[in-house]
Amino acid sequence: MSYQIDPIGVIRSPYKEKFAVPRQPGLVPSARSELVLQGEANALEAVRSIEQFSHLWLLFLFDQNLEAGWRPTVRPPRLGGNERIGVFASRATFRPNGIGMSAVELIGVRQQDGDVILELGGVDLVDGTPIVDIKPYIPYSDSIPDASGGFASESPQTLPVHFTPEAESQLHGRHLARQRAVIEEVLAQDPRPAYKKGKPDPKEYAVHLFDYNVKFSVSDAQITVHALTRPVTK
Repeated sequence: MSYQIDPIGVIRSPYKEKFAVPRQPGLVPSARSELVLQGEANALEAVRSIEQFSHLWLLFLFDQNLEAGWRPTVRPPRLGGNERIGVFASRATFRPNGIGMSAVELIGVRQQDGDVILELGGVDLVDGTPIVDIKPYIPYSDSIPDASGGFASESPQTLPVHFTPEAESQLHGRHLARQRAVIEEVLAQDPRPAYKKGKPDPKEYAVHLFDYNVKFSVSDAQITVHALTRPVTK
């Protein structure tokens, strides 16, 4: 049997590409995102009383990975990208049905130009990700304090982030402090491939956040932001 799933909305987030997206929700608390409802789900009645809840579960599609298919085993970054485990023992983005889930903060609800919009915090999704369902987070049942986290039982280590004077001067817009905080929190996770970590790495990297092409490098266990330029559009 097969089933069809129609997205109920789409995410608008600072993350314009897969590279450097936080690997779990809540790791970049300064980031703000929006879920724009669509189709029949775009109705205030559908979210009536949702503001009673501080957090929500989002079920979404790894839409950029669907055509690539999946394999029974994966190499989690938390294990250095060297050890294989079963796909169902991981949160890998390449899955049989390409479905993911994230627990995110609900900041508010508004209606704008006919669209119902949920304002969210802690989202770990690429801009444009299709959402297939929303469920309230219920603390008494969804939080299990004595649960075992396996190989991901502890929060990932972070690196200090330094902005050069040039990079600082290139911040622009109305929300400079928040933009800077988001960039810092994203890069502190060290988004490079797992095999690069802990080794000398002279390469300069770039990631598309907001409307910046953020250029950075990693040296002596510190991340340095060199420049914030406008990404080239095709």
